[in-house]
Amino acid sequence: MRPVRKGISPVVGDFNKYEDAKTELVSRLGLYCSYCERQINTLLAVEHIEPKKGDFSQPHLAKRWSNFLLACTNCNSCKSNKKVDFKRLLFPDRDNSYHAYIYQDDGTIIVNPVLLARQQVMARNTLRLVGLDKPMQVYKDSNDEQVALDRSGQRMEVISTAKIALGLLINAPENQDIKKAIEMMALPTGYFSIWMKIFDQYPDMKSRFIRGFKGTEGSGCFDIVSGDVVTPAPNPNGLAHGGKV
Repeated sequence: MRPVRKGISPVVGDFNKYEDAKTELVSRLGLYCSYCERQINTLLAVEHIEPKKGDFSQPHLAKRWSNFLLACTNCNSCKSNKKVDFKRLLFPDRDNSYHAYIYQDDGTIIVNPVLLARQQVMARNTLRLVGLDKPMQVYKDSNDEQVALDRSGQRMEVISTAKIALGLLINAPENQDIKKAIEMMALPTGYFSIWMKIFDQYPDMKSRFIRGFKGTEGSGCFDIVSGDVVTPAPNPNGLAHGGKV
């Protein structure tokens, strides 16, 4: 889960309509779901961190910049109007959510075992909140070919692509054109955390990903030279309950 910095609100006070925030959010964070990390070119929604309706709604935050992220239909519908307790959850605009998880080759996401016990609970709660703990479902077409329709299956496809890209770099580790091409492969797919995992031994590539995925460098959650994580998150905008990981 890619940590991001949205920056200060582009408007004084609240937005007239929450949908009006989408242009600024995309400009600052890219066309990526803030939770599953997929690039979503259409139907990417302004996501209310604390719900705008339902039993746990916070109507006074419905048009407020600090309450916005971006989310795909899947993550948004899973999260729905559930209660948000910041003390028991991690969010990419205030915690080092990258450090909290490990992306497995089978498409599953597990909690990083180096976290403290209470942090592990927060990380598991967050996966459950947006449905990223769901097992992969297998779909096949009329030719009996497997098709990745769910988020786990799509993660596996990107892992495979990233490994192919890694092979190109291993064969030509100093080739700057290949490095640039790999960066250009990564940005349209999303899945920042997967690219960072596959290229963990290549600081230059990690730096390219951190700079290339909008809003990531500003989070302060990475050393830009080595690509290593910085924890706890600096939470540069001073958002409430930030810096838990």
